[in-house]
Amino acid sequence: MATAMARPCGEFETNYRGDQRVFPSRGSAFWVVGSIVILALLPLGLPALLGAGNVALGVIASSAVMIAALYVLKIYFGVTMGNVLAIAIPGAALFAMQPDGLTPYWTDQLILIGCYGVAALGLNILVGFTGQISLGHAAFFGFGAFASAYLSNNHGIPVVLSIPLAGAMTTLVGMIVGIPAARIKGLYLAIATLASQFILFDFFNRAEWFTGGSAGSLAESFTLFGWYLGSADRYIYVVLFWVVVMYLLATNLMRSRDGRALVALRDHYLSAEIMGINLTKYRVLSFGISSFYAGIGGALYGHYLGYVSVESFDILLSIQFLGMIIIGGLGSIAGSLMGTGFMLMLPEAMETVVSVAGSMGLADTTALITALAFLKEMAIGLAIVLFLIFEPDGLAHRWQLIKAYWKLYPFSY
Repeated sequence: MATAMARPCGEFETNYRGDQRVFPSRGSAFWVVGSIVILALLPLGLPALLGAGNVALGVIASSAVMIAALYVLKIYFGVTMGNVLAIAIPGAALFAMQPDGLTPYWTDQLILIGCYGVAALGLNILVGFTGQISLGHAAFFGFGAFASAYLSNNHGIPVVLSIPLAGAMTTLVGMIVGIPAARIKGLYLAIATLASQFILFDFFNRAEWFTGGSAGSLAESFTLFGWYLGSADRYIYVVLFWVVVMYLLATNLMRSRDGRALVALRDHYLSAEIMGINLTKYRVLSFGISSFYAGIGGALYGHYLGYVSVESFDILLSIQFLGMIIIGGLGSIAGSLMGTGFMLMLPEAMETVVSVAGSMGLADTTALITALAFLKEMAIGLAIVLFLIFEPDGLAHRWQLIKAYWKLYPFSY
């Protein structure tokens, strides 16, 4: 299989089309697409096994599918089998530790990390790879949620189709908002995107035909070919599918001509313009791509909750999205998911610290519970400041340093 998947040594491309090809060989295309299909069909088979009470068989099936899919992706991305097992074995153990797989709490957290992680990746493409700025990402996240609910409720479009359609609708809105990016930059662009946040937020409150106004809107549960996948233990596989697809798309985008143009625009726009890169086109395009990711993440989020409310998409969420990519690492695809997990789990960790301190008698329990909300917000702000000072490249860079240390040990370089 290795010879069918890998490109022969000494083979070089002689044209741009070949250099920009997503899959280096037919074998890699077949196996990567096959692994994504397996991840997509996993919700149809695994819940039936778990629902039948055969938990052991369900754990074995989930572990086998996880290892197979990761093995295929490791061949494509060139990761060692040790890295695959390092991800697959703890994942299988996490399922085995609980009698019914993951607890509802951890399932809920993983679903939220997936939804926010997709949206954060879109913002990282805009900020980290293109060098633009956006303070209105939460508005696009909310637009995707409302758009998907609107399509499924009012037009009878299945949820499985309304999610990508909501992403396309959000792309159009994002490109309209990104038009000022062709003329302004820096602080002025930040103010323009901040204005879009308030404009869309006001639109959500007033457009009752689209969002339900201040009362919000119901979002239908996810179903696929008659299978109900709205419960958390099944919906997590739907989110997993979209996370894999969106992160693969972003990875290959950065290897394409357009992705390199975005990076060139970030590094030095004058040099990029001299090289023939259309600055207006790629600045607007970056906003469109970022909005598409935000729309997909928002649609997944809305259908998971079953109810979409205007108050969920305020300016504070936009700041949290910026914090996710700063902590994870600007210009890092994997860092987007790392930062999302860190930002969502940090408040939970603070709650654990407060409960432990109260149980040990280190502080007044009542006072700690009262101050818990402030401690959570303070911890997020403090984490952003500390990362900017001590680790400006984020968790992704720190992870690369750790891997390099163990790879080179005992040598320093």
